[in-house]
Amino acid sequence: MTTKKIHFISGLTITLFIGLHLFNHFYSIFGADKHIELMEVLRKLYRNIFIETILFIVVITQIISGLKLFKISRKTAVTRFEKLHIWTGLYLAIFLILHTSAVLVGRYILNLDTNFYFGVAALNTFPLNLFFFPYYGLAILSFFGHIASIHSKKMKATVLNLTPKHQANTILVFGFIVTLLIFYGLTNHFQGVPIPEEYNILIGK
Repeated sequence: MTTKKIHFISGLTITLFIGLHLFNHFYSIFGADKHIELMEVLRKLYRNIFIETILFIVVITQIISGLKLFKISRKTAVTRFEKLHIWTGLYLAIFLILHTSAVLVGRYILNLDTNFYFGVAALNTFPLNLFFFPYYGLAILSFFGHIASIHSKKMKATVLNLTPKHQANTILVFGFIVTLLIFYGLTNHFQGVPIPEEYNILIGK
């Protein structure tokens, strides 16, 4: 099986998880309690040794295969969506390394519940949020950008009078809107979220 095929299969698998993860974050527009409540339901699906092991293997596979493909494709990318494909892929690989490492450290070294507050502590603390807003924002936008670029390449049919390129642009716009809504929820509607004392270690307090 080729590296591209392996990357595609692992990508489909991780996309399912990321989709649930982003929906969970989107749900924060209804409040932190609702976000955590939904997370507890979703954790019944993926927080077990079997599924988590699969996800961990998939993430490693996605990173390694993605970096290999980046080295090859960056020399041949010509169109806007081809360039978007390789650069969003590179950012996602870097983000997956950092984000997965942070969650593992939080869970097994700091002994924290890596829930809503683990994710938003720095996002709601100045000046840390000057880094974490673009850090998380680019991750979400890169996810939708990666999907859009793949869609523009593989989709051949016109849907609702939209060409594949227009469909891909629609995915990008949708991703931008979702990003804003997620930040709207994770910052308690842009007013800031009170952080529980046990999570102060994440923001240097």
